[in-house]
Amino acid sequence: MTSLLVIIVLVLLAVALWQLTKIFDLTQVGSSSDDSQVASDNDNNIQGYIMFGFLAFIYIFTIYGLLKWGNLALHTPASEHGLLVDNLMNITWVLIFTVQVITQGLLYWFSFKNRGHKDRKALFFADSNKLEAIWSIIPSVVLACLILYGLYAWNNIMFVDKDEDVVEIELYAQQFKWTARYAGNDNVLGKANVRLIEGVNTLGVDMSDPNSQDDIVVSELHIPKGKKVHFKMRSQDVLHSAYMPHFRAQMNCVPGMVTEFAFVPTYTTAEYRELPFMVEKVAHINKLRAEKSVELVAKGGTALDPYTFDYLLLCNKICGASHYNMQMKVVVDTPEEYKKWLSEKTTLAQDIKAAAAAEKPAEGVEGAADTTAKIKDTVKAVVDTVKAAVAKVAMK
Repeated sequence: MTSLLVIIVLVLLAVALWQLTKIFDLTQVGSSSDDSQVASDNDNNIQGYIMFGFLAFIYIFTIYGLLKWGNLALHTPASEHGLLVDNLMNITWVLIFTVQVITQGLLYWFSFKNRGHKDRKALFFADSNKLEAIWSIIPSVVLACLILYGLYAWNNIMFVDKDEDVVEIELYAQQFKWTARYAGNDNVLGKANVRLIEGVNTLGVDMSDPNSQDDIVVSELHIPKGKKVHFKMRSQDVLHSAYMPHFRAQMNCVPGMVTEFAFVPTYTTAEYRELPFMVEKVAHINKLRAEKSVELVAKGGTALDPYTFDYLLLCNKICGASHYNMQMKVVVDTPEEYKKWLSEKTTLAQDIKAAAAAEKPAEGVEGAADTTAKIKDTVKAVVDTVKAAVAKVAMK
């Protein structure tokens, strides 16, 4: 309702301004104002200076934006290939800003220099092969180099040797949560199909596959520092995107197919928390949260908990109403900590057996209850038969 009222007010305000403009035009009737609609030299000069002012605004706002919000960009990458991705991004930014500064400057300078003048005649020529070559060849060469470097980076990131020692992990996406499945001791993920989803087996793992017997399913992702992790990704329902920003990793999770991504973590969670920029960032966030908590407590609310940095796995596709909340905590451990954590987890096969064992007593209780009911019915039938026989004898 408030939005509708705001829109109505804005519309009425626009109508009022339009009417005031018409009234102002009527008050100028009979005056000696120039209504020829032809720009004078003074008009052209004013427009030229206004364009220079807008050029200055573009440059000043660009510099201000870099100084004001430049620190919000992702800082140190936490994976080996992250440096390659950041270099590619930085080269792209430098090219974009360089071209922007040059082209905008030339555009407004030539517009001002060649502004209209009553004694000046515009020069017209149909074409210029030299100019066409300059603005076609230079961008083509620059873009070709950028694309080739991008392909080089992509191949280095995506290539996984079949004989390479990697940790095999499946990321399973569904509205609105992530689940991880580890390959276990054999380092081979068992087959899976959504048609096999039942009870504890929420990922549809084919338990008849021998490789599935040691698979481990968890809701918190742990990966070892210094070892390549090979992720295989599936989606149960809609298109999701596995996004781990600090590792510079992202890959779509497509229903009906398996996608892949691999990287080597270079900082444990504890090490990344101790980086100077992260310590400063966390302190700044907690300062803001403390100030907000004072306001909340004053209004009878609950204070905000202090912020602690953690790596996160996010969904980078708008997959539904709770898309914003689809995330999983990622912990980078030392190799020793990782092995210890993994050894404490039960396999999916063990979880399924435990769930089946928990159901058996319930089934036994139900069976005992059925047996008791049958006995009661039998006894009742015998008693009724005896009573009927006694009644017949008494009548005789």
